Amino acid sequence: MLVGEAIGRANWLILLGLSIPSYLLCVILRALRWRHLTNPIQPISTAPLFRAVSIGFMANNIFPLRMGEVIRAWYLARETGAPTAAIFGTVILERVVDTVTVIALAALALGLWGAGSGGMLAKGVVLLIPVAVAPLAALVALRLAPDQFIALAGWLLRPFPDRVSEYVRGALGRFGQGLGALSGGIHLFWIAAHSIVIWLVASTIPILAGFAALGIELGSAYETLVAAWVTQSAVGMAVAIPSAPGFFGTYHAACKLALEPFGVSPETAVALGTLVHGVFWLTLTLLGLAVLRFGKTSLSDLDNARQSSSAE
Repeated sequence: MLVGEAIGRANWLILLGLSIPSYLLCVILRALRWRHLTNPIQPISTAPLFRAVSIGFMANNIFPLRMGEVIRAWYLARETGAPTAAIFGTVILERVVDTVTVIALAALALGLWGAGSGGMLAKGVVLLIPVAVAPLAALVALRLAPDQFIALAGWLLRPFPDRVSEYVRGALGRFGQGLGALSGGIHLFWIAAHSIVIWLVASTIPILAGFAALGIELGSAYETLVAAWVTQSAVGMAVAIPSAPGFFGTYHAACKLALEPFGVSPETAVALGTLVHGVFWLTLTLLGLAVLRFGKTSLSDLDNARQSSSAE
């Protein structure tokens, strides 16, 4: 069966009816989780966080290199008056949390499926561990010993002009303000709880909807759920690395690599990736555009913010 034929036979009622609410729930959950990261900087209500997350997703869908992460930090700082560098610190911390969660999800999926069956996924986990551990170690060091960390950065920057060293050290100081959630307590509990629900539930439902919409039979409910978690892990690892706008290509390749060991044909796996990714892209792009429209912000404003951050 060709990819187009599989898509043509899809049950759109199941796909849209389950996927769209799940993607909206993901945005809400991410806003709630982000509140626990930004609270140490200043209390921020859920509404501006929801708007910033929505715009960030949309920007990731239309700009390359995951620039939506920079743009949502800029947007939230502009709307709330919080320091941009500190807000961006929470974004970096959130990305680390997501990477750690994806690794944990992949380990769970491999454990349930059988590590020997998931060669590519196991290799992806191994490759992704340094991506999570290195920045996490740097963030912890900056949080626990900011003066020493900034002094080390200044020492490493000695070959550069003084103005560069002063700028970086000042930015690190402001950036460190966004790491308050690393102090522990109730914030860490809710960050972990929201992350689990985001990845194991809300983000997995659209994949299960894709299975049902395309009539992909994977055995029992347990086997189907494991396959969905394996696919979600593969997608999470594929999109963790900055790539083309909207993760076109990488998303579809991840679905193909994840599902072929389960006996799903390459054409059907690509059809699944195309459908699930298409609904994801349209839902979150339209949501972000709606937030921009009602917030009286234009795409050119976002592009200017992107270019300014790239120039810095």
